[in-house]
Amino acid sequence: MMKIPSYLSIPIHYVPLPVLERATQMVFRKVLAEHPDLFHRLGAYRQKRFAFRPTDLPVAFIVDPSLPALSVIRKTENAAADCTVEATIVHLLALLEGRCDADALFFAREITVTGDMEAMLALRNALDDSLIDLPTEVGKLGGPFGPLLRRAAYEIRARVLPQEQQRWN
Repeated sequence: MMKIPSYLSIPIHYVPLPVLERATQMVFRKVLAEHPDLFHRLGAYRQKRFAFRPTDLPVAFIVDPSLPALSVIRKTENAAADCTVEATIVHLLALLEGRCDADALFFAREITVTGDMEAMLALRNALDDSLIDLPTEVGKLGGPFGPLLRRAAYEIRARVLPQEQQRWN
């Protein structure tokens, strides 16, 4: 199972939610700027709210494509969402980039999907078509440190994703 070491998730317990939310919103906005039609591909499912619950982190991410908006909540809070995906943060990020076969992960019980399955399939198809590259997006946010951030993000991804899952589609 692809998982970050537990000691890396400890700081997230102590980071104030507004700080964590601000950082994730910056990446979220950058991805949407680079892929402006991402949520348009959802069609009628654009009105749905999606929750992403990393099993190895104490937070969850709520995406509302109709606004578009991303919020971060503690897992102890109730996330009002039409569909929810639970998996390790590594799997969630790999799915965001289309680097893992979602069906294989689902049937291997590496991810759990609840709620509106059709909406989640529409989102998965939109993400698979987008070819998102998070290290590149993070690097673009780094200003003069962009190349260093991008290189570090690529290195981290290479270490946590098995080589055979670097790009499945």
